Formats: sequence, structure tokens, C-alpha cells
Amino acid sequence: MDNSIIQGISTFRGSVFPGQQRMYERLVRDGQQPKALIIACADSRVAPEHITQAGPGELFVCRNAGNIVPPFAEMNGGVSSAIEYAVVALGVRDIVVCGHSDCGAMKGLMQPGALKDMPNVAAWLRHSHAADRIVCEAYPHDIDPGDRLRALALENVVVQLAHLRTHPSVASALARGRLSLHGWFFEIETGRLHAYDGSRFVALTDDTPCRWPRSRRPGARRPTSPVRCGSRRNNTNGRWKRPLVPFSNCRQAFGLAQENSRWLDGPMRQHLGPLI
Repeated sequence: MDNSIIQGISTFRGSVFPGQQRMYERLVRDGQQPKALIIACADSRVAPEHITQAGPGELFVCRNAGNIVPPFAEMNGGVSSAIEYAVVALGVRDIVVCGHSDCGAMKGLMQPGALKDMPNVAAWLRHSHAADRIVCEAYPHDIDPGDRLRALALENVVVQLAHLRTHPSVASALARGRLSLHGWFFEIETGRLHAYDGSRFVALTDDTPCRWPRSRRPGARRPTSPVRCGSRRNNTNGRWKRPLVPFSNCRQAFGLAQENSRWLDGPMRQHLGPLI
């Protein structure tokens, strides 16, 4: 094993843990209460805890090649079990599917021949075939390979969000208004995070104005009481008005669109950059 890994453990035990021991003791005593489940890629360059600057016990993380969520089936699987446990046992209120740039899994999807010696990976990536089909048939055929890879990674996030809704625990929590789904895309080379707002991905900054999430399910009722954003009232003359709030102050700033909404406007796919 690489010596740097062993050295890291030694540093944690000798320098980090002593100052955080009470926190770890509390986490054992009180149990974990994560704020969200993040389903991210296993890529070593994409660490959800690092990107969000979350501490121990704040995130429930499930990572796999391609940030994939297999549709619900009777056969048990690690991702399905993690989703069910997070929603039912831990009661998370948000689930995030986080894709990223330069994704090796998406490269394999684009070049199936490269997976001839990795049959398990090839079989796993079948859960992303819908995204590949979208890019092949709905995007220009002559787009640059780099742009095609980016489009595939973005479309894959949206496809996996759709798969999430097939899981009974997720569907039930959504119907009761106890859960929101989010799609993120992390740009490794710039550190930027883009969030899916139901029609496209929007780059986030600390002061990014963003719209309140759409209804969690078709026909869901809007809140009966006005939502305050600072001193601003959002119920003007009895009419509901979606507030614009800073991302840092909005826990559910970006949610998945209604189930019957289209993923993207068809004509927009004729141009590169419809998602971002």
C-alpha cells in the first residue's frame, strides 16, 4: 500500500481526531442524521464531502461508476439498498445525483469496444443507455467528441433522476412531500457546480438567484402560507409568487421538474449548450 495512505491515517489519529473526539462520540451516542443522500461517481477526483465541505455525519454517500441508479427491481442491489435505507431509516429530505466532467464511465459508454475486457462494467452501464440514445439521436451528429462526452454526462444525470422515481420508497416520500430530487454536475477543471432546474443545468455561485423548486409531483398543492425571503413577501394580492433567493439560503433551491415535464425543450438540443 502507498505510504501516503498509511501516513494519512497516522496524521488523523495523532493530530485530527483528538480535537474532534467529542464530535465522534456524539455521532455514536446520537446516531447519524445526514442532511441528504448523494449518489456520485466513484471517480477519485469527485468527493462529495470535499465539494460540499460537509463534516462527518452530514451526508449519506453512495458512489459507483457513472453515478448510476438502476431502476427498481425485485433483485437486491447495493445502490437500491442505500436509497431505501436513506429514505426509510434515515429520513433524508433530499437526494442528489451528481455527475461530473471527464467521466470515465461515460467514455466507456461512448466506446463500447474499450470495455471488452470489463464485462461487469459493460453490463452496469446498460443503465445509462437511455442517455446515450438521447445524445446519439437528439444532438447534432457532427459535434466535437469532448462536447458529446459532456452532453452524455449531463443527460445521464437526468436519466438517473428518472430511475430514482421508480423506487417505491422514493415515490412514496415524493407523494407525501417529504423528499426532493436534485441533479448536479461538477466541473472538475473549474470547480464549478451546475444544478438541474427541470429544463437545463445552471451554474451555481454563492449569490446565484434561483427559482423555488417546482411541485414535487403532478397536482401537488402550493403552500397556503406565504414564504418569506428576507423582508420580501411572496404572496402579492393573494397570488402565489415564486421567490428568488440566494442559493446559500435556499435548502431546496433546485428540484426535479414535475414528472410529466419534458427533460429538455426539443429544439434546444439542436444547439450545443442547451443544458448549461
